[in-house]
Amino acid sequence: MALPAPRIQPAAATPDASSGAAAIAEAIAIMARLRGPGGCPWDREQTFDTIKRYTLEETYEVFDAIERRSWPDLKDELGDLLLQVLFYAQMASEAGHFTIADVAANLNAKLIRRHPHVFGDAEATDANAVLRNWEQIKREEKSAAEPAQASMLDDVPRTMPAIMEAGKLGSRAAKVGFDWPDAEGLFDKLQEEIGELRAEIEISAQNKAHRMEEELGDLLFTTVNLARHLKLDPESALRKANAKFRERFTTMETSAGGRDALAAMSPAELDQQWTAAKRRTAKHRTGGESSQ
Repeated sequence: MALPAPRIQPAAATPDASSGAAAIAEAIAIMARLRGPGGCPWDREQTFDTIKRYTLEETYEVFDAIERRSWPDLKDELGDLLLQVLFYAQMASEAGHFTIADVAANLNAKLIRRHPHVFGDAEATDANAVLRNWEQIKREEKSAAEPAQASMLDDVPRTMPAIMEAGKLGSRAAKVGFDWPDAEGLFDKLQEEIGELRAEIEISAQNKAHRMEEELGDLLFTTVNLARHLKLDPESALRKANAKFRERFTTMETSAGGRDALAAMSPAELDQQWTAAKRRTAKHRTGGESSQ
């Protein structure tokens, strides 16, 4: 079971907190009405399995709003994400598992328990100290709640997105020194993995696709760990690359006169269009010429 949280005196509610609590209480009531007798037929038909895909979609829409710094959209998307929490909690309550109050109480206890420098006597003078305390408390919680793990990697869920899982696996292994000493070694490893992928591409064999996939996976795993060493978020980097590609390709379409005209071009012409689109979009972003 989880470690007990210290008891604290709650802070006086601010006007924003009071109005927020009232609005969330209303949202909880609306969700219960939608799922209740005489409610919405679609909402009443949903299950944990049918709803879960929307949770991932809403999470990425929150990411997108943050990256665009679109605060009205972020407000809307956070509401959609909150809806997912309310939906799961309502279905769990109907099944007798737990309620939304249990969810909030569990979160409150965890926040208090993992911030002993705020709610207890521990000291943490910087963010690194806070993270060390947090990880230590997490380990204590897990040891109290679960049997001993066979591997220190067991607490990295296989269900998380692959890029995130790769980063966490690398971070866990690094805790015992199994890591590249710096980013430079990863550049060498990238070249090694590229060479192995090229070698598999050139080999004609029955299980060629499987072996190419394996080598491509090694290349991607190394790239994620390079991002970790550079203290960059690979998910954010890839999303920005996706957005840049969208912008450049759309510029190509516009310049060519539409998708049909673009499709009729030769590879050399497409390459020229791409180079021109790179210059135009880089100039638009920076306000000047770019060498990219």
